[in-house]
Amino acid sequence: MKTFNSAKLALIALFFIMCAKEGLSQNAKREYYQLKMYTLKDEQQESRMDNYLEKAYLPALKKAGINNVGVFKYRPNNYLLANKIYVLIPFSSLDQFAQLEEKLNQDTAYKAAGEDYIKAKYDNPPYERINSTLMRAFGEMPKMRASTVSGKRKDRVYELRSYESPTEATYWNKVDMFNAGGEVELFESLGFNAVFYGEVISGDRMPNLMYMTTFTDMDTRDAKWEAFFSSDKWGVLANDPKYKNNMNKADKLLLYPTEYSDY
Repeated sequence: MKTFNSAKLALIALFFIMCAKEGLSQNAKREYYQLKMYTLKDEQQESRMDNYLEKAYLPALKKAGINNVGVFKYRPNNYLLANKIYVLIPFSSLDQFAQLEEKLNQDTAYKAAGEDYIKAKYDNPPYERINSTLMRAFGEMPKMRASTVSGKRKDRVYELRSYESPTEATYWNKVDMFNAGGEVELFESLGFNAVFYGEVISGDRMPNLMYMTTFTDMDTRDAKWEAFFSSDKWGVLANDPKYKNNMNKADKLLLYPTEYSDY
């Protein structure tokens, strides 16, 4: 009887070990994203940043094994100054993120191409400030999908959204709404062409999540959102008591990709 029990316990232990390893494996597959926002004061800084990003930074990232880097600017808007450049960088791991600066420091081609930016004088900087947000991909979409929407880049709409929650607990409830609740699945079924969904692990608006969806033009974007809010699935989610009051602020930015952006 003891032998049977010991064998049974050993099998149970093995099962849980395998489950734990599988869980760790799944977690390891989730990417990390850095969203860098450069604030600019004038067109001269914009031109210098465009030159640096196109000729030095993005080529250096590719050399370091980092692809699908997105560079975006505000679509024309009467209420927002077009003084920002957004750079979205995917990382396969936190180690890759941590090692990037050292790789850039060792890249002589990067240093030569980016000299104006790297060696800028204190009284003539190429930007006003940099803000940075670090994210971890959602379990339901563990890897970035570079958008495949077509048409003129100036006409495209890349919608970057940030959802803030009143507490950490309600934040995780909102993340669960996207994953287990099926919000990501709903976006997918309606063809929102999402680039990423991310849990913000370091940023200036926490607790919050961020995600980006993409559209050929504004008309397509508006039609997709109308379909989203009128869908039966959203009606069920929005009225589910489990997900009530899990968000208290939503910011949306309508962007377009630069000509040198990877997508």
